Amino acid sequence: MEQKTTLNAETRDQKGTASARVLREQGLIPAIIYGHKKDPVAITLNAHDFSEAIHHGGRLMELKIGKKNESIIIKDLQYDHLGKSIIHADLMRVSITDVVTVTIPIEIKGTAKGAAEGGVTVANTSALEVECRVTEIPEKITINIKDLEVGSHIFAKDIQLPEGAKLKSDPETLIVSCTTVEEAKTEEQVAQAEPLSPEVIIKGKKIEEGEEAQAEAKPEAKEKSKEKSKEKE
Repeated sequence: MEQKTTLNAETRDQKGTASARVLREQGLIPAIIYGHKKDPVAITLNAHDFSEAIHHGGRLMELKIGKKNESIIIKDLQYDHLGKSIIHADLMRVSITDVVTVTIPIEIKGTAKGAAEGGVTVANTSALEVECRVTEIPEKITINIKDLEVGSHIFAKDIQLPEGAKLKSDPETLIVSCTTVEEAKTEEQVAQAEPLSPEVIIKGKKIEEGEEAQAEAKPEAKEKSKEKSKEKE
């Protein structure tokens, strides 16, 4: 069972790109909480504490906002252009009985047996979509490839998921393979694997984002739109 991290948060009235920039300069991260048929709430989080919680694998968190507590999971994170600092967070309200669909990173361990025969290991997918209770979200899915021979493959359906987790990705999704050098070159050219980033779903119910979250979470797109308008003028 995942340990719940508790963080302090404060509500915020000012919104928009300029305001978000000022908050980040103060060591804060603008975020929005939504879900469970309640109105979205704009908040700020301590950047250091939030980043530390994520670094230690925290997915389920307890936010203390004034006199209220909110149980949340991270739905989406936006990073700066360097991919290092978080600039906005989308958080979803949950209860401990909720079943959610989340994306879990894959960790590959070991050296394929086929490597001794000249084989090359090719990782095709970096994450899988699984369904589980919010209290049982795995930090990662570990795959040991020591028995992988040349010409062998591991598909999503072959992976033993943590107890309580159910595979939601296509069972035929290729995770990793051991191939010859020539085959490996071909795979690298045609298979540009990207981490999955599906929306979190509570047992069949899609949680829609507020318009404010979308506008603030993508300041760069907004700025580009302004620049294009100026060019037309």
